Amino acid sequence: MKKLSFAGFIVLVLLVLSGCSTSNASESSSSASGQATNTSTSKFPDNPNVDLEFDTDKLQDIYLAGGCFWGVEAYMARVYGVYDVTSGYANGNTENPTYEEVIRENTGHAETVHVRYDPERVDLEKLLGHYFMIIDPTLLNQQGNDRGEQYRTGIYYENEDDRAVIDKVFAAQKERYDEPIVTEVELLDNYYLAEEYHQDYLEKNPDGYCHVEFDTLEGQDVEGDAQSVIDPTLYPKPSDEELKATLTDIQYDVTQKDDTERAFSSEYDGFYEPGIYVDITTGEPLFSSADKYDSTTGWPSFTKPIDPAVVTEHDDGFLFLQQTEIRSRAGDNHLGHVFTDGPEDKGGLRYCMNGAALLFVPEADMEAEGYGFLLDKVN
Repeated sequence: MKKLSFAGFIVLVLLVLSGCSTSNASESSSSASGQATNTSTSKFPDNPNVDLEFDTDKLQDIYLAGGCFWGVEAYMARVYGVYDVTSGYANGNTENPTYEEVIRENTGHAETVHVRYDPERVDLEKLLGHYFMIIDPTLLNQQGNDRGEQYRTGIYYENEDDRAVIDKVFAAQKERYDEPIVTEVELLDNYYLAEEYHQDYLEKNPDGYCHVEFDTLEGQDVEGDAQSVIDPTLYPKPSDEELKATLTDIQYDVTQKDDTERAFSSEYDGFYEPGIYVDITTGEPLFSSADKYDSTTGWPSFTKPIDPAVVTEHDDGFLFLQQTEIRSRAGDNHLGHVFTDGPEDKGGLRYCMNGAALLFVPEADMEAEGYGFLLDKVN
């Protein structure tokens, strides 16, 4: 056997570690979101567009670059109202590039997904809100573990009428970051469909590489689902630099480092004024005073969240100390834990929260601060 040179070894390691590696990709047919079939083994959220009927004559298009297109495609396909998503290469300098050419020959293309959506179910502003929740727009030519021009972020449009909406969303995003946003906003110059093995990659390879988190898809306002009244795209999470500048030490340690405040130390322990409690980093509504009670534990406790979709549950602990962690949906912040020793007449659950992760909005201020639609949850 020939000895592997040092340079060859480095190349081999880079190929193994690369995000959108193609060596083990399987090939099977791609399917439209509206016609997709969920599998029970998928670790990703169910696709709410399965079995929906779409009028293809009314669909609109947008092209989004957000790093490796495997995760972006899988995520955008699960946004309610999306008919189909494909992976491809956009706004480059050559025609019909291959994946190998894009990553090795500086073709100028960006890994991009083509999103076809029903504007009556999801408008462009909400669609872009979801997009910005899965990218860091301040990073140049990189997302997740991937580096290179092909992994830049970009919004490419065909319809000039879309530009005003894009600019509106872009302006709102600029307010979130101290660093400049480097996401491109351009007319679509070209888009070439990627190879078949890239299409629906994570559906075919559920354990494949993915730099995207799917938590923000929970609780979408799906047609006929009146319970999901809180839109996570309205509550974007600030950058880590902003959080460090605005949060106290205990607030940052609890929400970002999964710490726990001392019992009886929160101003919200023993506090029962009418209003709602929101995520201190994003403002997403989490709990209502109507569901708050005195658990005598020293931490603010609730019998349920204001909407089941606004929190996510995660296994936490080991061996005989298993417990369930509660995190906020939009911010993905540590909030506390849920236990089964709550009031039996109200479901038996105790959401034991860190007050440092919450911000109280008085009932009298809810309308002015944009929470008027939740007043019925307090009264």
